[in-house]
Amino acid sequence: MTTSPAAPPTPTPTAAPPRVVAGWLRELARLVVPVACPGCGALDVPWCPACRSLLDGPPVRVETAAGRLDRLDDVPALPVWALAAYAGPVREVVVAWKDRGRVDLDRLLAPPVRAAARDVAARVRGAVAGRTLLVVGAPSTAASRRARGRDHVRVLARAAATGLRDGGAGATVVPALTRRGRGRDQVGLGARARGRNLTGSVAARDRALERAGGPRPAVLLVDDVLTTGSTLAAAERALEDAGADVVGALVVGATPPPGTVTRAATNLPGPAVYLVRERGLA
Repeated sequence: MTTSPAAPPTPTPTAAPPRVVAGWLRELARLVVPVACPGCGALDVPWCPACRSLLDGPPVRVETAAGRLDRLDDVPALPVWALAAYAGPVREVVVAWKDRGRVDLDRLLAPPVRAAARDVAARVRGAVAGRTLLVVGAPSTAASRRARGRDHVRVLARAAATGLRDGGAGATVVPALTRRGRGRDQVGLGARARGRNLTGSVAARDRALERAGGPRPAVLLVDDVLTTGSTLAAAERALEDAGADVVGALVVGATPPPGTVTRAATNLPGPAVYLVRERGLA
């Protein structure tokens, strides 16, 4: 009795490497929803070099442009450093990142924030006086977090903490602030309305502060945008009431006040860019 030769084994399909699959998915996404720079609309690039360059350079002091940071107890206003003015392409990028689902910009926003924080480290070292520096993000409402699907400021806080460590300041991110009550998002509110909206609505997590930094921790606040200063002022009060020493704040953009001297950025297809540095702030 003869037997027929065994059939050759069926080859097992080999899965493509994850990096290759990720590349395929990116190409498919580009066909369905083309990628474009939110700052100027340039196609096939998530954030073009020209628009990204607007966040380059050392951060500048901007607290004098935010009236809500002024204090009545003869204490100087909280020092606030900004990477750029919140206008033109910078504004478009921030809005796309936090409100239009452009989470892919996380990895692109982090490096300039990290670099700015490295510069700030030298400026706050004296106030920190050897303590661990806690990096605390400005709190969002629960409704805002649900709508965005995340706490977007935490991305900035992590980048800032890394930059502070690069600059020789021991730093750690602590979620030490919360929004309570039903205060609405600050977007679209005027200066007075922003202040009323935040009155009593920002609270510190005392235990989180003490566990991370001891009885009198030093804190650097982080937020995406400085407008009137209401959010940072409320956060500063809450943290001080909890025993913290707030040494400053870092923001991506600062809203230029009316009448700010402006000039159009060169080689940019987008609208005019307002430069904080033109205000002469140190």
